[in-house]
Amino acid sequence: QLHRRGFRCLHGVDGSEGMLERARRTELYQELRRWEPLGDSLPAEHYDAVTVVGALGEGQVPVTVLPELLRVTKPGGFLCLTTRSNPSNLRYKQELEAELGRLERCGAWQKLLAQEVEHWERATSEEESTRGTGYISGVVYLYQKCPVPPLKEG
Repeated sequence: QLHRRGFRCLHGVDGSEGMLERARRTELYQELRRWEPLGDSLPAEHYDAVTVVGALGEGQVPVTVLPELLRVTKPGGFLCLTTRSNPSNLRYKQELEAELGRLERCGAWQKLLAQEVEHWERATSEEESTRGTGYISGVVYLYQKCPVPPLKEG
């Protein structure tokens, strides 16, 4: 969808070589690289927008990755993050939202949107289904990185 809307300079980063190979086959990315969370392998303040879709969840990318995502985003840039709201992910979602709020309160970014999506993806079990719909709900968060505040003298 991004490519269809005119976004042509896309870089992909993933911890899984298999996912990187799938991304290579799309021929949509100018750069793909393997990434280990909490490393310094990506350039600071380099990206206009950073998205993490389908990876912020229990047993996947840890909540502690958020400062790294901010580090690689340009001041004024955007971060679009998603997580699931299914029962097995609720503890992770609470931790994620606590860290999102902490970073907002300290002035690192400003929340532009937190939108619940009822039919995020198909549930793999009835226990995970939202109100028996056969789907898992999720949340899309959109933040804007705040410009670096000027240094105060004294």
